[in-house]
Amino acid sequence: MALPKLSEADRKAALEKAAKARQERAELRRKIKSGEISFAEVMKRTDDPVIGRMKVSALLESLPGFGRAKAQKIMEELEISESRRVQGLGARQREGLMERLG
Repeated sequence: MALPKLSEADRKAALEKAAKARQERAELRRKIKSGEISFAEVMKRTDDPVIGRMKVSALLESLPGFGRAKAQKIMEELEISESRRVQGLGARQREGLMERLG
């Protein structure tokens, strides 16, 4: 599939949109880390594009007391791919996360 040819204005708009999405995800991760938002609250809002497009590993690593090792261990136990995004979680995977972290 060939990439579409974008005008400079379209390219600039796409870059701004991507930067805004990264800032919103960073803010969400900060709120999770500080405890302003709980894991259960995040999982209830998976239809939000900021949350839905976040990688599960990034979400788990944002939790207080969690790092890469703990996140990877949980993901392996629940058979969640490293590249899986929150909106792509299956029902069994979602239930497993909620049992452990919700």
